Amino acid sequence: MAQHFSLAACDVVGFDLDHTLCRYNLPESAPLIYNSFAQFLVKEKGYDKELLTVTPEDWDFCCKGLALDLEDGTFIKLADNGTVLRASHGTKMMTPEALAEAYGKKEWKHFVSENGMPCRSGKYYFYDNYFDLPGALLCARVVDSLTKNSDQKTFDFWKDIVAGIQHNFKMSAFKENSGLYFPEIKRDPGKYLHSCPESVRKWLRQLKNAGKILLLITSSHSDYCRLLCEYILGNDFKDLFDIVITNALKPGFFSHSPSQRPFRTLKNDEEQEVLPSLDKPGWYSQGNAVHLYELLKKMTGKPEPKVVYFGDSMHSDVFPARHYSNWETVLILEELQGEDGWKPEESEPLEKRGKYEGPKKKLLNTLSKKWGSFFIDSISGRENTENSLVYTWSSKRISTYSTIAIPSIEAIAELPLDYKFTRFSSNSSKTAGYYPLVHYTNGLIE
Repeated sequence: MAQHFSLAACDVVGFDLDHTLCRYNLPESAPLIYNSFAQFLVKEKGYDKELLTVTPEDWDFCCKGLALDLEDGTFIKLADNGTVLRASHGTKMMTPEALAEAYGKKEWKHFVSENGMPCRSGKYYFYDNYFDLPGALLCARVVDSLTKNSDQKTFDFWKDIVAGIQHNFKMSAFKENSGLYFPEIKRDPGKYLHSCPESVRKWLRQLKNAGKILLLITSSHSDYCRLLCEYILGNDFKDLFDIVITNALKPGFFSHSPSQRPFRTLKNDEEQEVLPSLDKPGWYSQGNAVHLYELLKKMTGKPEPKVVYFGDSMHSDVFPARHYSNWETVLILEELQGEDGWKPEESEPLEKRGKYEGPKKKLLNTLSKKWGSFFIDSISGRENTENSLVYTWSSKRISTYSTIAIPSIEAIAELPLDYKFTRFSSNSSKTAGYYPLVHYTNGLIE
């Protein structure tokens, strides 16, 4: 595979919406998501009212890449080889001694090294995006509460979390104004959403004018998708996209067969008849990557059009798009501008690096004191020894399944379309595909 990646070589450019094209004001959106679940648990399921009170310090618990063992209420952070680097029971971090006794140097029991993307199951849950993270804090505090009040050793609260998802985010919730989340977003979108900067809007038009087919593939329902797009891009946003797919139910959009996930037409945001194939551009619901790709062949006149897909979730966007569809993938990773140890390299002239603002301290995407870096960590008990630093399982997934990783679309919007990005590959540094280039200040990364 070529060492470099260029948007100019792509025929089709696809985007996820939430936390990709649409950036959220995390200090406001995270508490809203947390409260939407916490109020449901307290009011509808009888959980302790202490869940409704969150201190600023509580948010330090949030860190992408954590896994929750649904049976015993333990959160874990994995090394790239599947061993456990850190763990907590609820919000209470385990001591090095307890960690060694519980996990030793063995792979975590649910770790899957081949195709290394554990699926979500009834036994564990991986947190990998900003919609997830407030739920991680809530679940940890639920474990604290149940442990304190009844000394529970095993837990079955997950069914109530799922019920909270259904209550707040079911397809009809936006239209019905039910739950806490959608009514609040509709009431004051400017509080929770960032409009796309003009550089990004110009960049999208530039892609369109260069003859690229533009896709929007989101798991959000069509009515919420429309609100977001109109706010961040303007009322004429439809002119930018050839195909809009809502309620895509990712990762199933990529992994399921056409018979399992057919496309449906939409009328007034309601799903209509099933389509045996996708014959023309437009606005659709559900669907699958196989039928979409057949349409892209017709639209481009090429037997194998080259597709790149931008997304923020390894589970829903990047892994399935690469693994099942063999698309190029660009991971949106805000941690690149939020961690103390990872800095943009100064080796490239500013005008070539594109618009990139230095590290900002933001809620959720900054370094967690409890969990450490999203990218690397020290092996417990060997913090000050040589070779004690290891890559996390999350960073290994990024270098394995992403073509490149960027902090935001804005970071590349002012680059020429034929700019050559260095891609991740097995033959290069594990950090080669990060843009802007990064290095670790303690010398781990060359």
